Amino acid sequence: MHRIASVFFLLLFPSVVLSSATAATTLDKIRSSGTLACGINIEEPEYTLEDAHGNHSAFDIDICKAVAAAVLGPGAKFTIKSYRDEADSLKALSSGEIALLATGSPHLRNSNGSFIFGHNVFYDYQGILVSQRSGITSARDLAGKKVCFLIESEMETQINGYMALQQIKFIPGPFSEEGEMEAALISGTCAAVTADVSQLAYERIAFKRTANKFEILPDIIAKDPLAPVVRNDDPQWAAIVDWTIQALIQAEESDITQSNVREMTKSNDVTVVRLLGIQRGWGQYLKLDDDWVVHVIESVGNYGEIFDRDLGMGSPMKLDRGMNNQWNHGGEFYANPIR
Repeated sequence: MHRIASVFFLLLFPSVVLSSATAATTLDKIRSSGTLACGINIEEPEYTLEDAHGNHSAFDIDICKAVAAAVLGPGAKFTIKSYRDEADSLKALSSGEIALLATGSPHLRNSNGSFIFGHNVFYDYQGILVSQRSGITSARDLAGKKVCFLIESEMETQINGYMALQQIKFIPGPFSEEGEMEAALISGTCAAVTADVSQLAYERIAFKRTANKFEILPDIIAKDPLAPVVRNDDPQWAAIVDWTIQALIQAEESDITQSNVREMTKSNDVTVVRLLGIQRGWGQYLKLDDDWVVHVIESVGNYGEIFDRDLGMGSPMKLDRGMNNQWNHGGEFYANPIR
């Protein structure tokens, strides 16, 4: 009876069975083409006022490179496609122009079922930039002072809400042009500027010799994390991207670096044994080689190395790790176990 039913299904729905058996996955397509098409946002503040992330292209490119190494191995090729803002990049992802958007904002407006966001890879947040000579050390010191922001942006909405909640009466300083706002901060017309800290750090670079005279306050006005984004039509691909990020995080926790990863393949630590494919069989769950993580770490290093090189103290942006630290160092990064 079961055999008859199976034959009936094959006769009635041959196209369904054929398409499910022959449909190429995202992984298949990438391996066939030999390259990963990966999108990054270059973030032009005057082009979009929805977000105020800084240009973190180097960080995004390393995320693209890591995922490419995971699926294509040593010397993996990847093609970078740049977009002016998140709306354009999500359209490109939806159309299939790219297979991965290195970082996107997991906001409610993006959570419509069309996309899958991976593990948060950068905890950006709205902060405040001030001159060290001002004597301002916290948001409370801004009472009665002018705080500047791009007009009709999320930054305006969120600083108004935060200051009202904290009962801090400040003078709003709306600007429609970023360069003018930066000049106002340097001249002292603005006591402070507010935007996401990645944007503030990027703006500070433009101050050149005086950049070290400006600092980002510790106050968190609003959260604005970033995570890799894929379409929702291929769970296997989503898992590969997500676990690549988790592998970067776990590698840092396990003290595996770009320079010592081959030496660490001699480890007998059970976490390292599974992570680096010393114990065979773990790669099959993602349809990857067992040593795929070795290729990733050799390509870009661990998460801490990427952060320091592209965003942290080893980069022009000079951002503190803060929430982007490991869980055992006061941060938010925690990798799921491999088992």
